[in-house]
Amino acid sequence: MAQYFEVHPENPHARLLKQAVALLEKGGILAVPTDSSYALVCHLDDKAAADSLRRIRGVDDKHHLTILCRDLSELASYARVDNRQYRLLKSATPGPYTFILEASKEVPRRVSHPSRKTIGLRVPEHRVLQDLLALHGTPLLATTLIASGETEPLNDAHDIRERYEHQVAGVIDAGACAQEPTTVIDLTGDEPEVIRQGGGSLARIGL
Repeated sequence: MAQYFEVHPENPHARLLKQAVALLEKGGILAVPTDSSYALVCHLDDKAAADSLRRIRGVDDKHHLTILCRDLSELASYARVDNRQYRLLKSATPGPYTFILEASKEVPRRVSHPSRKTIGLRVPEHRVLQDLLALHGTPLLATTLIASGETEPLNDAHDIRERYEHQVAGVIDAGACAQEPTTVIDLTGDEPEVIRQGGGSLARIGL
């Protein structure tokens, strides 16, 4: 049975978030709010948890998982970033963007794309998730919470609890999210390539 943490979206109680972090440390999967939609997250270095994340989401190892970082400097530790890419990242973070970048050696090989050695990275702009990341102390592995066979991300914490109460360790309820996936941009080529138009404005980053 999933634990349910109801927190204020702008002033979450640290005690509750610490309890949620404890579930992550034990290998649990959490459903958490972000600045785009709810997402599933787990410990970055836990293979079994990453496998569970993919299984719940219904995706294989060719699906790009995302590393959630607290800030741009932390993101740069997990990806190879040149000056051109850095300027674009700086204009877009924090915010509802996911960037496909070449993974650094800090990224466990099992979570990067098996053939391309790339990884999705982003810095979310959501107080609850930022506090959770700070308490956890390291980035989290994540995927947008879209139910198998559906196309729209889930947005209601009560609905998520009912659907996944036997598959996730906890649900953090901070109210409704935007219910719009991130804008995904591949930065591994000569020019940025928009893979998915979502909540992040292309004009904001000059595309």
